[in-house]
Amino acid sequence: MFTTFFQSSLRPALVLLALLSGFTGLLYPAAVTAAVQALFPWQAQGSLVERDDRTVGSALIGQPFADPRNFWGRPSATAPMPNNGAASGGSNQGPLNPALTEAVEARVQALRAADPGNTAPVPVDLVTASASGLDPHITPAAARYQAARVARLRGLPEATVQALVERHTEAPLWGLIGEPRVNVLALNLALAQAGAAARGAR
Repeated sequence: MFTTFFQSSLRPALVLLALLSGFTGLLYPAAVTAAVQALFPWQAQGSLVERDDRTVGSALIGQPFADPRNFWGRPSATAPMPNNGAASGGSNQGPLNPALTEAVEARVQALRAADPGNTAPVPVDLVTASASGLDPHITPAAARYQAARVARLRGLPEATVQALVERHTEAPLWGLIGEPRVNVLALNLALAQAGAAARGAR
């Protein structure tokens, strides 16, 4: 009876399990990995950004730029440190949570303290964290809001810094998906190059 059961039911099930495990667990992932590595090598390696033969970050993960001479990105609520790629997540604080109100107020005060002469409304993405806590982008409005501070502290013409913002503003995907955005890491790297060029010209 067991032999009949094994031949009619158990053996086909085991063979199918082995075949599917080999295909979905080994062959398919290996084929997809090889195809992606061949077609999109930069993205497959984590979209790493390199300068002077060293990795300075990823185009997909935000960084905490604390120096006021740099553009600042979105706040991050990841633990135990901001922009922790191993612990992606938001604060999960609702709009009625007093802790969220206090955090936003503190961020607004920090922006005002860094640029006392700037009386423009603070763009919301500079004082609220994204759902992932890893957003590498800010809105063009958030970049333009910071341009005067960055230009003043770096000794650059504000028009030069504003031009960098415009040059690094990415359009929506295919002109339809998403919103215009500025990659903070790319903008700060371009800013450093502009500063070095200005110093070299003096």
